[in-house]
Amino acid sequence: MAMGAISSRKGRRGKRAPMAEINVTPLVDVMLVLLIIFMVTAPLLVAGVAVDLPESRAETLDQNMEPVQLSIDRDGQISIDDAAIEAADLPARLAAIAAQPAPPEGRRIYLRADRSLDYGDVMRVMGELNRAGLNRIALVSVGEGDR
Repeated sequence: MAMGAISSRKGRRGKRAPMAEINVTPLVDVMLVLLIIFMVTAPLLVAGVAVDLPESRAETLDQNMEPVQLSIDRDGQISIDDAAIEAADLPARLAAIAAQPAPPEGRRIYLRADRSLDYGDVMRVMGELNRAGLNRIALVSVGEGDR
């Protein structure tokens, strides 16, 4: 009886069991074609359109304002843009700098301080900068290879 059941399954033609494997070859082919399309079109997206702009008598906007260089040497001498000033004159000079027109994001200040200075001396100058409303302060240092 068991023999008859096996022979009857083989006897059916045209009906097979479903295949349980996934064929990834078409997926890889489609992905490679998409990759080639993106590689060809990406440089075209970067290129701009050539436009002949009209002339104007208006002045250009000063967008590349130089930052203010504030330096403190090892003796505690404060300099603003290479001009030495007294410590007592610092608040008035910083208030004058803050009163000048500045870009919308604020005026940049580069603070250079000698490494041998006391931390408190540098913090006093930073406090005066903050009190004047100059809050975009960058502390300048040198890299290891720049010495």
